[in-house]
Amino acid sequence: MKYKDYYSILGLNKNATQDEIKRAYRKLAKKYHPDANPNDKKAEEKFKEVNEAYEVLSDPEKRKKYDAFGSAYNFEDGFDFDPARYGFGNNVRYEYRTNVGGDYSDFFKIFFGDDGFDLGSIFDGFGRQRKRKSYPAQGSDIESEIEISPEEGFAGVEKSISIRTRTGEKTLSFKIPKGVKDGEKIRLKGQGEPGTNGGSNGDLYLTVKFKKGGKFEIDGKDLLTVLDVMPWDAALGGEKTVDTLDGKILIKIPPGIQTDNKIRVPGKGYIDRNGLRGDLYIKIRIVNPKILTPEVRKLYEKLRDIVKATTY
Repeated sequence: MKYKDYYSILGLNKNATQDEIKRAYRKLAKKYHPDANPNDKKAEEKFKEVNEAYEVLSDPEKRKKYDAFGSAYNFEDGFDFDPARYGFGNNVRYEYRTNVGGDYSDFFKIFFGDDGFDLGSIFDGFGRQRKRKSYPAQGSDIESEIEISPEEGFAGVEKSISIRTRTGEKTLSFKIPKGVKDGEKIRLKGQGEPGTNGGSNGDLYLTVKFKKGGKFEIDGKDLLTVLDVMPWDAALGGEKTVDTLDGKILIKIPPGIQTDNKIRVPGKGYIDRNGLRGDLYIKIRIVNPKILTPEVRKLYEKLRDIVKATTY
């Protein structure tokens, strides 16, 4: 018999709320509905799978029984198993007749069909021949995301995160490795779902995402920052102080620089796990004074007239 991982079918983890289950079902049911996929057998089978998963996970009683079975044996979706080998008794017949429609899998029909196994009896311990033998089972891994700034990744800071497991919510503190990359996973051993019957805990995997819209944008080991420059500094050149990940530096602005031109500062970018640094790129943005005094306005008008006369 093929084990059905209903959470995986709906693209959810085992901590999903009823609202999340409903949203996932509606999205997938719409995607694979026969009306949207005429004569597509694969879509039709997927639609049946999605409906079966929702039938179980949307029903609190069915979901409770299903979770109890799944937590004991940690099967993956599609695993081929013989129920008799997993503590359901040698005298139980696995042939069945069911009143549920033919659109359900054998797995569903045996465990949730009208004439199939009574999972409630099995897990409540009724009858010696149906009493389940307990096996150690490792807890499930949990995946989540942690958002950091390039400054935090460069320094390797201490962070904390709150996660929800079957046993409740907990807050964990951990160290961001210096030089961590965007998309890299940090593993916190034993911080996933608790094991059962003496089994070890699962792990927590945190995927690192860099924040957008901060002072620095990151591209591999290179960084990009924006520097506002007044028109006269852009035209005449000069010096400006710029922030980097490890302090301020003084840069030279070449005369005649334009908006979106970039100044490269070697070795002042991000860092990797080997301590090697990329470059810092400073993008120029020419800005005008926020307040134009009468004197400044006259100077701008004079400049305009001079440029206009020499251009035309």
